[in-house]
Amino acid sequence: MELKVLLEYLCVQLNALIYLQSYLDIQTLRLPKVSTSEVDNPRKSFRCACVLRWCRSAKRFNIRKPRLTKTATERIVFVSQGDGIPRESSPFINNDSMERGNIYEGKNMALFEEEMDSNPMVSSLLNKLANYTNVTQGVVEHEEDEDSKRKEIKAPRMGTFIGVYLPCLQNILGVILFLRLTWIVGTAGVLESFIIVFMCCSGTLLTAISMSAIATNGVVPAGGSYYMISRALGPEFGGAVGICFYLGTTFAGAMYILGTIEILLKYISPNAAIFEGAGEEVMLNNMRVYGTCILALMALVVFVGVKYVNKLALVFLACVILSIFAIYAGVIKTAFEPPNFPICLLGNRTLVRDGDIPCVKYYEENNMTVTTKLWEIFCGSPLLNATCQEYFILNNLTEIQGIPGVASGVLFDNLWSVYGDKFAFVEKQDQPSVPVLEETDVNIKHYVYSDIMTYFTMLVGIYFPSVTGIMAGSNRSGDLRDAQKAIPTGTILAILTTSFIYLSCIVLFGACIEGVVLRDKFGQAVNGNLVIGTLAWPSPWVIVIGSFFSTCGAGLQSLTGAPRLLQAIARDGIVPFLHVFGHGKANGEPTWALLLTALICEIGILIASLDSVAPILSMFFLMCYLFVNLACAVQTLLRTPNWRPRFKYYHWTLSFLGMSLCLALMFICSWYYALVAMLIAGCIYKYIEYRGAEKEWGDGIRGLSLNAARYALLRVEQGPPHTKNWRPQVLVLLNLDSEQMVKHPRLLSFTAQLKAGKGLTIVGSVLPGIYLDKFTEAQRAEENIRSLIGAERTKGFCQIVVSSTVRDGISHLIQSAGLGGMKHNTVLMAWPQSWKHTDNPFSWKNFVDTVRETTAAQQALLVAKNIDLFPTNQERFSEGNIDVWWIVHDGGMLMLLPFLLRQHKVWRKCKMRIFTVAQMDDNSIQMKKDLQMFLYHLRINAEVEVVEMFENDISAFTYEKTLVMEQRSQMLKQMQLSKNEREREIQSITDESRGSIRKKSRSSPQCIGQDVDNLLPNDIQEEEVEIAQLIHDRNTASRSTGMVKSQTAIATPDKIQMTWTKEKLISEKHKNKEACLSSYKDIFSMKPNQSNVRRMHTAVKLNGVVLNKSQHAQLVLLNMPGPPKNRHGDENYMEFLEVLTEGLNRVLLVRGGGREVITIYS
Repeated sequence: MELKVLLEYLCVQLNALIYLQSYLDIQTLRLPKVSTSEVDNPRKSFRCACVLRWCRSAKRFNIRKPRLTKTATERIVFVSQGDGIPRESSPFINNDSMERGNIYEGKNMALFEEEMDSNPMVSSLLNKLANYTNVTQGVVEHEEDEDSKRKEIKAPRMGTFIGVYLPCLQNILGVILFLRLTWIVGTAGVLESFIIVFMCCSGTLLTAISMSAIATNGVVPAGGSYYMISRALGPEFGGAVGICFYLGTTFAGAMYILGTIEILLKYISPNAAIFEGAGEEVMLNNMRVYGTCILALMALVVFVGVKYVNKLALVFLACVILSIFAIYAGVIKTAFEPPNFPICLLGNRTLVRDGDIPCVKYYEENNMTVTTKLWEIFCGSPLLNATCQEYFILNNLTEIQGIPGVASGVLFDNLWSVYGDKFAFVEKQDQPSVPVLEETDVNIKHYVYSDIMTYFTMLVGIYFPSVTGIMAGSNRSGDLRDAQKAIPTGTILAILTTSFIYLSCIVLFGACIEGVVLRDKFGQAVNGNLVIGTLAWPSPWVIVIGSFFSTCGAGLQSLTGAPRLLQAIARDGIVPFLHVFGHGKANGEPTWALLLTALICEIGILIASLDSVAPILSMFFLMCYLFVNLACAVQTLLRTPNWRPRFKYYHWTLSFLGMSLCLALMFICSWYYALVAMLIAGCIYKYIEYRGAEKEWGDGIRGLSLNAARYALLRVEQGPPHTKNWRPQVLVLLNLDSEQMVKHPRLLSFTAQLKAGKGLTIVGSVLPGIYLDKFTEAQRAEENIRSLIGAERTKGFCQIVVSSTVRDGISHLIQSAGLGGMKHNTVLMAWPQSWKHTDNPFSWKNFVDTVRETTAAQQALLVAKNIDLFPTNQERFSEGNIDVWWIVHDGGMLMLLPFLLRQHKVWRKCKMRIFTVAQMDDNSIQMKKDLQMFLYHLRINAEVEVVEMFENDISAFTYEKTLVMEQRSQMLKQMQLSKNEREREIQSITDESRGSIRKKSRSSPQCIGQDVDNLLPNDIQEEEVEIAQLIHDRNTASRSTGMVKSQTAIATPDKIQMTWTKEKLISEKHKNKEACLSSYKDIFSMKPNQSNVRRMHTAVKLNGVVLNKSQHAQLVLLNMPGPPKNRHGDENYMEFLEVLTEGLNRVLLVRGGGREVITIYS
């Protein structure tokens, strides 16, 4: 036993020496990277194995391995595969192949190892998901190059309370609560104010439920509502709503800044005003100047560093919470000791009170009547005999308590609304007053009055921004420990909390504060104090300072969040003109987006009225909430397999109710603002649809489209469309060159010009070969065709078929293109210009067979001749004609196609002319009248002309042209026949030679014979080289087949052994030559077929008539005659069509599908 241990110890030391040698090699040689083939080096493999054994043994004997420098440790890394065995990974080894080998080595998944690159192991997938970190807002989404873009960040630690609840609380409770809620309660009354708050809070609560369902349906990277809406509704809706949400957030920043200035100039430091005076315009100018300065200061703070804004967030939140507690404490205190805020009334009108002015006209002092400041204000002089205003003389001054307390019963006086016009006095309803018929000398600045016209819907628009901010939690999803749990819980709890605060404040304000004080927007009746501050305990300054810092913080948060939202939209690439705003500083801060945000925010500052800015941002936020509800409702109704939210307390009816409520609130707030907001969103939607990048996010609108398409296809499948619904559903057959580029791109231009019918378009092409060998070329061809479709603005689908022959591929497209009822009914193809060329013998055969198949499938056929002369979509015809030659009735295709073409701007200015042909027995005058009446009923404007074609003798030109055509056809057949006979002769010679080889193989193991080249004389030997080669090929192929079948190994001779004689071969050759000569003599002595002569006569005569009338037409549409039933005349059919269209620039041959496509009935 001790010997065994000693030997093992010596082995370890030996391994250590080998390890040191490896280390010295690495340090001194600094070898470059080696290829995969060098990895198998035996010495290096042995060294690696020894090093690994040393490591395993060193642990047992506590032997410390030699120290390595930093360079060496960076270059030798020991990795573990999970089986406890470390393996070496070195920069000198190809890491890709090494890693792949490590994955497969020692595993039980060898059956799947060829697919490991595309289908990773489950353990690898789970490891990636476990290490997933949410990307920050504005960074490219995790689904695009996530592994390369992700940065190592600290694990998120925020929970529900800190990460969601408190941010939502801070964003919801804001400027409206402190500056406008008391005024809303006083104007609308407690009941209507309760309705306003309940409607708005219900809308946000329903939206929060929908948002919770979306947010818990998978991992939501930081990006907030924009991310959720865009991924749920698609890039078009996402971009439109995202920009609206950005504008709403930006205008919210302007509103918060205006609130900050109002608190500063009204309640903190009124003397700080730059422009002196009491007019409304003076105050607005002060707001504009101070607002611009504070906006610049806040933008600078955000630009310098967002971390300072985040550090101050808790301070601002503490101010908000402290202010809320001060309000409730003040309410409780009023029950025992109401604060002393006397209000002075003249009659029933509320007077502005500044300082300790006594609320009397005069008083007795030392037996003398002394006038007060109010007497001097309304009489213009302190003298008792001064002329005073009539209303001042007729009415008495009354002083009442502004805050009578919660136990005073003032709640019942404040239940009902008191709306008024602009400049209406704030009056106490139950106070006696003597009215004055005409007041000419009234000084309105001494009364408390309404600065704007008030009504219910306007108050809704002003109040709604106070319930926004519910997205604050979802915007921080990247910083949450468990976003799927924290977002629903924190958001809904924050909404319930704030809703309770708002509703309770409405009741408490109505129960504690006098109505005239509530309607005093700026606290002029209480010595210029903030109205809500008069209720607070221990001091009004708690509310003033708290609201000031709260609004400052909210403004900074808006200026921080809005640029990042714009940067996220820009980096998505869905709105091209916003691309520049995706860039920023080196640390990712959105500099350009911040600049644009500040400029838009300045627009709100220049409006200068908080009451005017609030409805604007209400529109944008309501639209955002509307689409959040829509996204949840769509996903729920579609029941897509991926819709599995962890939040279960949702239903599509709740989402639909929230969507309807948001839409109603939009029009309640301001119907014209709602229309403008919807118009902006619609314009952005259409812009993204036509100019934006294509994104596939698995959105609900795409799923809705699929469901709608499925439903529509099932409906269409029920039967063929009615004639009134018929439109050309076009299958465009394109030819590709060797580079898979389209040969005739103007065929797609013509297709786009036909799309006035808004029908289906399928662009198809055929690649000859086997799909397994040609799938790369097929993908490249599809990409080229799709790019051309996009360039031509053609809406359609692309379908590439790989088939053994082009003929079969076209047949497959005609039979199977489309889906269900959405199949093509029209085939569009180009005329084969090279059909006469001998190097392309199959083009005309494929063409004629395509014509036959479209006829059999009852599909219309359009053949564009000289397609390269057709106009592009950028060209415009300022004049010209579209001539229709209506020879036979084809279901109305010839009438419908020009009408559709003239809807396009290329052909819009062309006139339509219809020609028809009258025979000898026809009444041409009556035909013209009938045709005009038919076009009138079809509602088609066109000139009508009847062309008379009388019977006459067949000309010598026609006879000679037919003869040349048939001779050419016969020569082609003879050439094909000679080729077939030649192949049969080769086959017979091959069979004889194979038989001779078998006989000689039986008699002798070595085949000895005479070569065929030696049998031939020198004068014919060169002529038979090709025949001999073909014989050799055939013989080799046949012999190989025979060997496989018989499984007998026969030695293959290098030369072909023949048994025929030289005389036999020469005689066969002369025999064939004589047969060919005789057949050629028959060709030149033949007479043309009378049927072909008559057809050629028709083609020549009709071509002459068409040339006479339509040679200068922009486009000629012509009935396309059908192919002959006998396939032996196909080449003659091509010649007839060539003669028929000879001399015309642009021709569209039209063949109907066998059904009516146009009708005179409604």
